[in-house]
Amino acid sequence: MKALDQALAAELGELEKEGRSKLPERIITGYEPPSDGRGPRYRLEGAEQSFIRMNSNSYLSLSHHPKVMEAADEAAHLFGVGPGAVRFIDGTFSHHRDLEQRIADFTGREAARIFNSAYTSNLGLAMTLAGPKTYWVGDALNHNSIIRAMRIAGVPRENKAIYAHNDMAELQRCLEKIPEGIERVIVIFDGIFSMRGDFAPIDQIAEVCEPFRERFSGGFVTVVDDSHGIGAYGETGRGTEEFCGRQADIIVGTFGKAFGVNGGFIAGSSTLVEAVRQKADTYIYTNPLSVADCAAAQVALDITDSAEGRERLQHLQAMASRFRRGLADLGWESIPGHHPIVPLLVRDTARTRALVQHFYDHGVLGVGLAFPVVPKGDETIRFQINAAHTPADIDHALSALESFD
Repeated sequence: MKALDQALAAELGELEKEGRSKLPERIITGYEPPSDGRGPRYRLEGAEQSFIRMNSNSYLSLSHHPKVMEAADEAAHLFGVGPGAVRFIDGTFSHHRDLEQRIADFTGREAARIFNSAYTSNLGLAMTLAGPKTYWVGDALNHNSIIRAMRIAGVPRENKAIYAHNDMAELQRCLEKIPEGIERVIVIFDGIFSMRGDFAPIDQIAEVCEPFRERFSGGFVTVVDDSHGIGAYGETGRGTEEFCGRQADIIVGTFGKAFGVNGGFIAGSSTLVEAVRQKADTYIYTNPLSVADCAAAQVALDITDSAEGRERLQHLQAMASRFRRGLADLGWESIPGHHPIVPLLVRDTARTRALVQHFYDHGVLGVGLAFPVVPKGDETIRFQINAAHTPADIDHALSALESFD
């Protein structure tokens, strides 16, 4: 290990020199329920004050919902805390099947298959669809899981193209340049782009793709990874597809953000889902979600798909709008949109770091993004509004920003 440790230490030093090393992880040690007009607060190891989490993906704030926790508890007491085997070796429980049917119904698809995360869902989908005559076209700002999925699936450079972010003219040019001999085309993109909070125009993408659909014997399909959109976007929480009024052919998503639980999924045709079950290594060779996760996710979906869920979504939208207006009133720059990801564009690395620390000192947690995570000049603090945030919470964060010198 001595030689390995020395080599790894040098590599870690290079990451730090390049500005790509991660800061030490903060440890959450406590939870304070909402009270007196303010939302929940979190305790961090080594900190005297408690914090508003404005860096959480739990958009609908369902992880502490009593019905969600009760469902997880009941399922764990019934079947235990772990599945004990992979799905095809008697590791499939009724909770897995029921959650797959529920998410298929929620997304308007024939079938679905659940994974441990949206990341492993994207890997499994790529393993299922990739081949020497498959061509991939993706947005330049696609999530790391999509990029990594292509690499792990062995997609060669000549079998893929990247179009500039949300540039429909360039997407069309990429499709026109697909080489001879290709039999299958996959156009893949994020629904909500997690660093910016803007969305893929699925309706426009579909229009650009339509003239090409009949040219390839192995199929031409669109894939949206709507991990940040599902549950948190659209009138009823159906995500970017609902917002745009058009579905992709295949949807990948997560239970770990708006639904507040854990796990990911692929939803599409029943034939696609069976192919995933047969071919996706990240499904076949690893234990599935626990029954507790499945039970909790199904109840979270039921809540989302109810009057209570719509009330939470409306409140979430109102709080995001309140924060966006506040940033504008204080003269700060953001990226226009309706999603609860609200970026604050600082455009300077040192100032971004100072402002993140300033928010921390005032009990607000946000994520600072600097080069190389974002291009130089686009240094940003990403805030994520949750349904548990109150007007007092939003105003507290804006007051902290106003006091920054």
